Amino acid sequence: MAIDPRTRIGHVHLTVSDLDRAVRFYRDVLGFDVTARYGADAVFLSAGGYHHHVGLNTWAGRGAPPPAPGTTGLYHFAILFADRAALAGAVRRVLEHGVPLEGASDHGVSEAVYLRDPDGNGIELYHDRPESEWPRGPDGTIRMHARPLDLQALLP
Repeated sequence: MAIDPRTRIGHVHLTVSDLDRAVRFYRDVLGFDVTARYGADAVFLSAGGYHHHVGLNTWAGRGAPPPAPGTTGLYHFAILFADRAALAGAVRRVLEHGVPLEGASDHGVSEAVYLRDPDGNGIELYHDRPESEWPRGPDGTIRMHARPLDLQALLP
């Protein structure tokens, strides 16, 4: 039995080592709004008044170390923007705050920019192209790829 096609992933909850630093990143750099606080150890943020898209907590302890490289865990989570202009605005804010980009890819179905938050969590900022523009093979299957994204064209 297949999963219901209306299913969506609603939020991500991240363990961080410094709650105030993480809030500054997700609020000031990415532009999310703080919607709730859960005591002194957790904060919830969202776009558009939703209860939360991002949860941050220090339940592992303030100053907890990040997972060691080469171990399992979260590779990255993705933030979907409404269109190319909204993605460009987010990337501009990231660059204006001096956050380095780790990559930028044209996947055919989407355009994506990759970075890390202050705790090393991978983040993909992206927008989907209209489904009618997705590359497809002769059998109709989607043919995604990973080609370099022209950042100069994204950020005129």
